[in-house]
Amino acid sequence: MSTTPIGSYKFSQKLHPLSLLAQLTSRRATGCLRIFTGTVSWSIYLEDGKLNYASYSDKLFERLDNHLRELSQQITALNSATAVQMRLMFEPKGENQPISDADYQAICWLVNQNHITSSQAGTLIENLAKEVVELFLTLKEGSYEFSAENTLNQLPKFCCLDLRLLVEQCQKQLRSRQNTQSPLPAPGGGVRSPVENAEMVSESQTLSQMQLGQPLPHQSNFDNEDSSNNRMQRQTASKKLYRVACIDDSQTVLNSINNFLEETTFSVVLINDPVKALMQILRSKPDLILLDVEMPNLDGYELCSLLRRHSAFKNTPIIMVTGRTGFIDRAKAKMVRASGYLTKPFTQPELLKMVFKHIS
Repeated sequence: MSTTPIGSYKFSQKLHPLSLLAQLTSRRATGCLRIFTGTVSWSIYLEDGKLNYASYSDKLFERLDNHLRELSQQITALNSATAVQMRLMFEPKGENQPISDADYQAICWLVNQNHITSSQAGTLIENLAKEVVELFLTLKEGSYEFSAENTLNQLPKFCCLDLRLLVEQCQKQLRSRQNTQSPLPAPGGGVRSPVENAEMVSESQTLSQMQLGQPLPHQSNFDNEDSSNNRMQRQTASKKLYRVACIDDSQTVLNSINNFLEETTFSVVLINDPVKALMQILRSKPDLILLDVEMPNLDGYELCSLLRRHSAFKNTPIIMVTGRTGFIDRAKAKMVRASGYLTKPFTQPELLKMVFKHIS
């Protein structure tokens, strides 16, 4: 990609790892995301939104050694002498020596010397990536930059990992740690203090809720339960005619929504062309927008972001309608400031509950 999808922030700030990864996958980014926290850094290499490699600077080659020892149980050609030779060749000799790609170059050397196969290198990289991404998800603050230049382009590629699935696997590991109350590793080595560990357990619970599609605590704009039924009764009693715009490339879905929303309460604007949706919404000035996520020519998240930039729709409730239930999809919806998330297929009561919950 020729553009920088998430920008560059040199100064330490509060970090949202899940949001960063969501942006990279949704924009199918190619390049390297680097995150800095004090003396340590993360490097996440991507191609078309897929992960090629992930690295963490602290104890870089010790981590690689550990994973190689696990592989050596199945690979007779891989022994301690090979690991020592590899470290002598590639491990940085001092703090001031750049370490960019040193571990990846070492893996390439192992393949080139026939110590491991390309397939085994892919397994090694996936195991390393899980460890690195799991640590990354626990970050609270730091700085980051994204470069569209991927320095791995000159080197062989051994895998192309689905970032969504990788993050889900890391979340399972975090939940496992939570259940066993084992200390989470701390960036820079050692383990987290009991207070830090408790905070990470709390974050793990929140992210787990996102993955499972459960309501998040203290999030009034995102699917938290309130007195929706009472509000529905009050709104219906007022007899106000609410204008609802429905944007979906499926006419079947549009017809279903139109049938679900009673004519005595709602005036429904049906839009099946996402490219023309913005102008039609501007003309109709709806009280609420139902927006499909997956549409040709224009992604629903992008359209939501465009609407939020327009002064007329800064506060208009926008409900994302999709068949996807993954936590990254929900994080993306939150990132573009959607008001809610309705999963297909839905019933009439589910639709009405969501509409009355957010309409004013």
